[in-house]
Amino acid sequence: MDFTDVSLTALRVFRAVAEQGTFTAAATSLGYTQSAVSRQIAAIERAAGAELIERRREGVRLTAAGRLVMRRAAVVLDEIDATARELSGLPGQAGIVRLGWLPSAGAVLVPRALVALGRTDPGVRVVGREGGTPALARALRAGSLDLALLASAPPFRPPDDESPPLVLRTLTERALCLAVPAAHPLARGDFVDVADLRGQRWIAGSSSGEDRLMGVWPGLDERPEIAHTARDWLAKLQLVAAGCGLTTVPASLAAAAPQGVRILPVRGGPQEQRRLLLARLPEAPTEPVARVAAALRAAAVDSETGTGA
Repeated sequence: MDFTDVSLTALRVFRAVAEQGTFTAAATSLGYTQSAVSRQIAAIERAAGAELIERRREGVRLTAAGRLVMRRAAVVLDEIDATARELSGLPGQAGIVRLGWLPSAGAVLVPRALVALGRTDPGVRVVGREGGTPALARALRAGSLDLALLASAPPFRPPDDESPPLVLRTLTERALCLAVPAAHPLARGDFVDVADLRGQRWIAGSSSGEDRLMGVWPGLDERPEIAHTARDWLAKLQLVAAGCGLTTVPASLAAAAPQGVRILPVRGGPQEQRRLLLARLPEAPTEPVARVAAALRAAAVDSETGTGA
């Protein structure tokens, strides 16, 4: 089989596997069976005459040949999708930018940037989606995102070890904060002492997520009592407001905290810094992508100085 005979279906399946990180997740996203996904990947590898995907216990990783195919496949699929839109009478995607973001960034920073972008560059259309840092990094690699807002914690390693390295720009770096019920004794002051976090009840991230203890203060010298798990920030903060427990939050979420919640710094012990990164592939960005990136940088500056609406 010659590689020029590879089907578009196989290319779409290959991109989904690269983006989702596992055959199972790719099958779910496409509405296929896992065996169908496996057959398509086997077919494209036979055509390439090389292994494109390295199967690992924690998920898949593209080989050097796989990265080459992915770069080319992304271009082909984008062109096919653009052609389909034009044939159906829809506008082309010259001004479309595909942006991925973390849930915490989507709560405040992204809406502010989009409002500003609508005033300065109304011809640029942002198509967005939410996800975790590993999934968004994979989506960048797979060519299904142009920009992504990622999180980083000490020791601030890159989001992946693939080549070429992603272009990363730090938008904000702030200390991790604590969301406390307004009626809780810890909410009486302007900060929380780390020693007072012992014996508290916590609202953590979903156990199916990338970090099941997300939401618990890092470095606690005890087994934390997890009262609830939730993936959605609004759900977490509403649980805090209801007095169900404490949860950690990025400082940027202070502006989105509902009534009944105080967002407080924690003192004592090492500072828990968190960075918000703007990431893209190393190729020179298009003008629309550059304008969206500029709007995100400006919104981040506004959030740091307190000038944002």
